[in-house]
Amino acid sequence: MQNTYAIELKNISKRFGTVLANNNVNLSVKRGEIMAILGENGSGKTTLMNMISGIYYPDEGQIFVDGKEVSIASPKDAFKYNIGMIHQHFKLVDVFSATENIVLGVKDEGKYNKKTGRRKVVEISQKYGFDISPDKKIYEMSVSEKQTVEIIKVLYRGADILILDEPTAVLTPQEIEKLFAVLRRMRDDGKSIIIITHKMNEVLSLSDRVAVLRKGEHIATVETANTSVAELTELMVGKKISLNINRTEPHDTSDRLVVSNITLQNSEGVRILDDVSFTAKSGEILGIAGIAGSGQKELLESIAGLQTLTKGEILYHSPEGEIFNLRKRTPEQIRELGVRLSFVPEDRLGMGLVGNMDIVDNMMLRSYKKGHSIFLNRATPKKLAETIVEELEVATPDIKTPVRKLSGGNVQKVLVGREIASKPKVLMAAYPVRGLDINSSYVIYNLLNEQKEKGVAVVFVGEDLDVLLELCDRIIVIASGKITGCLDARKTTKEEVGLLMTQNKRG
Repeated sequence: MQNTYAIELKNISKRFGTVLANNNVNLSVKRGEIMAILGENGSGKTTLMNMISGIYYPDEGQIFVDGKEVSIASPKDAFKYNIGMIHQHFKLVDVFSATENIVLGVKDEGKYNKKTGRRKVVEISQKYGFDISPDKKIYEMSVSEKQTVEIIKVLYRGADILILDEPTAVLTPQEIEKLFAVLRRMRDDGKSIIIITHKMNEVLSLSDRVAVLRKGEHIATVETANTSVAELTELMVGKKISLNINRTEPHDTSDRLVVSNITLQNSEGVRILDDVSFTAKSGEILGIAGIAGSGQKELLESIAGLQTLTKGEILYHSPEGEIFNLRKRTPEQIRELGVRLSFVPEDRLGMGLVGNMDIVDNMMLRSYKKGHSIFLNRATPKKLAETIVEELEVATPDIKTPVRKLSGGNVQKVLVGREIASKPKVLMAAYPVRGLDINSSYVIYNLLNEQKEKGVAVVFVGEDLDVLLELCDRIIVIASGKITGCLDARKTTKEEVGLLMTQNKRG
């Protein structure tokens, strides 16, 4: 009888020093199926996929491809066994065309023929329904087009086992549907597709089976048609948890942050933000939706005093009735005004926390300048660190552990906890749940809701439209640095938001 498994992992283990990332994992992927890999942050998903794709080598265990044991010691070995991985961060040359990127590094017999390469790219595109221009330069492409190039690149090299890491993280609903249609056609053609994702609705709509990892171990593999979000979450976490965002109606709202006609240009004179205006109200969560790179990050940084605007004004209305213009002020000057503005940046360890410092010292970053002595008071930050670890269930050996040793989800809990502890009147959060497992994500959502209930004006930049519609009260949509719409989150749809994300109202 012919073996139906494209790839089998038997008793795979991997250690990094004293950390056991994967422990005795057994996993099989069939020919012609889409398998989703689920697990909390730090559960070993990426490590396992990196061993299949040749980035890591297992300490113990065996890997079988089509029933034969293989040794995968490098990405080159992985391609030899027709395994290709599409990472979240694309590896493309901007000034090259799609075809040039796809054929780059491929050793064909004889002299390289651009026409032959282009013809093969077109054939692959037509076969699976990819929407791509083979001659278009990478710098002219949207995020979804760049992702398409990456997928065709591994298909061009003969991959029939594909691993996709968070493939929908920065796509619109319309682009996600196109991608799913392509993946289904690839599955029907006999390809084996493994997807790492945190989005449960995508798991249920796309995959055939789901493998769940917990703390480095394979807990179960279930048929997608026979499972539910509640069951998968319980398998991931090891206990039943509530997955409800308890959105309440805003009450006693008032203007807290009024942004008027702000424009931001880069060093080349290109407008990153173009005449942006909106109002964030106390006791409300204002969502910001947009394709990656549309100006969301720069918008929040401008409000926080980290960018120098070309024009416009940002007015902060204090609860006491005073009005302050935040434009042209540094973050320190904003704090000196008594403006309680907290900013959870997208780059957690680059801007939010210092990786080599422990949790206590990172708590002190917010308040060390308030001391009047060269001897810093560590008692209060220590107590705060202990409170955050306990209440937010931060997985750490102790509060003296450097934050760089924590998983992404736990780093985010420390950062959000510290920002909320400063009792802000405006809390801006840029992608606070990016890459987090579902349990950690809901902890963050509940924290933001608690702040809303306390009268804080919460500004939430997110990429999961389902969450934006469920969590926020209003949603502003930004495209190419310009606001293209302001919607009632209770009444709009993903499709409506998605269309506004791709509009361009310049000119």
